[in-house]
Amino acid sequence: METNLIMEGFKFMFLGMGTVFLFLIIMIFVVNMMSYIIHRFFPEPQLNEDLSAGTAGRDNKKVVAAITAAIKHHRQG
Repeated sequence: METNLIMEGFKFMFLGMGTVFLFLIIMIFVVNMMSYIIHRFFPEPQLNEDLSAGTAGRDNKKVVAAITAAIKHHRQG
């Protein structure tokens, strides 16, 4: 009698684990398909190399100046 209950327990365990495994495989497939569709129909905009290089230098200088001023203000109290 106990052997039958143990075998039933193993059956339910493998059925449950198989269901979870199958769900995870399907979920990975669906997420990859969604990612492909989003990248296909909504690509990231490409910036012009000449324009982005010029503004990036000015923006970095402003950021460095702001960080330096914030540190100086913080140290003064």
